[in-house]
Amino acid sequence: MTRKASDSRHYRSLALMLLTLVYGFNFIDRQIVGILAPFIQADLELTNTQLGLLIGLAFATFYTFVAIPIAWLADRYNRVNILSMALATWSAFTALTGLASNFMQIGLARMGVGIGEAGGSPPSHSIISDLYPKEERAGALGIYALGIPFGIMAAYFATAWLMGATGETVNWRRIFIVLGVVGVGLAVIVRLVLKEPARGAMELENYDQLIKPSFNESLKTLLQIPTWWCMCLGIAFGSFVSYSFAAFQTKYLVLLDANFNFQTLVILLGIINGTTYAGGAYFGAKFADYWSGNDIRAYGWLPAIAITLNLPIGIFSFWVPTIWSHLLLTTAFLMFLGIYLGPSFAIAQTLAPINMRAMSTALFFFILNMIALGGGPTFSGWLMDVFKWRGYAELESIRYAMTLTCCWFVPSIICFLQVSRTVRNDWDLAERRNLELDGAQNRLG
Repeated sequence: MTRKASDSRHYRSLALMLLTLVYGFNFIDRQIVGILAPFIQADLELTNTQLGLLIGLAFATFYTFVAIPIAWLADRYNRVNILSMALATWSAFTALTGLASNFMQIGLARMGVGIGEAGGSPPSHSIISDLYPKEERAGALGIYALGIPFGIMAAYFATAWLMGATGETVNWRRIFIVLGVVGVGLAVIVRLVLKEPARGAMELENYDQLIKPSFNESLKTLLQIPTWWCMCLGIAFGSFVSYSFAAFQTKYLVLLDANFNFQTLVILLGIINGTTYAGGAYFGAKFADYWSGNDIRAYGWLPAIAITLNLPIGIFSFWVPTIWSHLLLTTAFLMFLGIYLGPSFAIAQTLAPINMRAMSTALFFFILNMIALGGGPTFSGWLMDVFKWRGYAELESIRYAMTLTCCWFVPSIICFLQVSRTVRNDWDLAERRNLELDGAQNRLG
């Protein structure tokens, strides 16, 4: 191996770790609202429906719609600049969340966070795809996906560290302000360390000579790829459940056993997320790379199997009698949740034309977050209030609401099974499409 090749490998590993860290900060911000939900709700006197809107729809609407034009820019302009500005923006609004004094103010702050976070994943996915060839892409994107469990774990640990000695001294405002300030500092590091890679470097030599597609052309092309569409819906319906789970789990556990030390609880949840969820994401991605080498249909089968196993686990976890038994089931639940991340991210990038990769990620997250993040917590919070209005106790309302919410795993399984039926043909079409782009590049060159 030459010194240049070794340096290049070291740099792309550094770049991947830094992008994963940024993605982790994305999920620290999202998860922290769910962790601190009992205290925010009590302080601002919010209903369950308002809390669900705060965690879900208020954030997701701006996140998903702003992601589309940002992705269009990321397919044309410097992605590192876009990413660093986006990180600084959402971190600033995270700090402002800690200054809110009513539902309207905190809702506006969460909308601002959504606008900033819209510029995170599209340029990051595009950068990673230009650093790693397609045979290593699922693994690289699987490592990037570790930002989700590590971010969630960090959110729990930050809460435990900043909350004070007991559950009665939780200062949720200070936690948001500290995280926001740290995020702005990370944005400066990203801008100084990351370099803009050559577009299409793993497939083409002169990407910049190719004509960039219009938004309408990109949308039409991507939505005509059956596997891409089914994958988006599959992960969206699966994440519908997982976002609801994360939004109301802390509230449920506090009600289940009010005497359980809250600081110990958040540390345990942090450890579980940082090990089993991360392990599922990492080994799921690696296994997808291995299994797909023998049969490309593994990109559909593996997520379908994992989510099928999670359906009964998710339901039972809200009906067991103790926090410890809930945490045991949560361990298995999070492991299987992590498995479908790497394969899904790989499909979103590999099946998309090279000159539409950032747009592919943006549309992918548009579908994912409007259904999952926008719909999941909002739906579950509304159901909880419905059961309360019918006379059920708060704990029972959560149990019935989450049982119904877990049923959204069923359409997710169906969608991933459909992926296994169409992925072989669409994978071949993607390879031919890249060859055509290569031919166009050679003619232009």
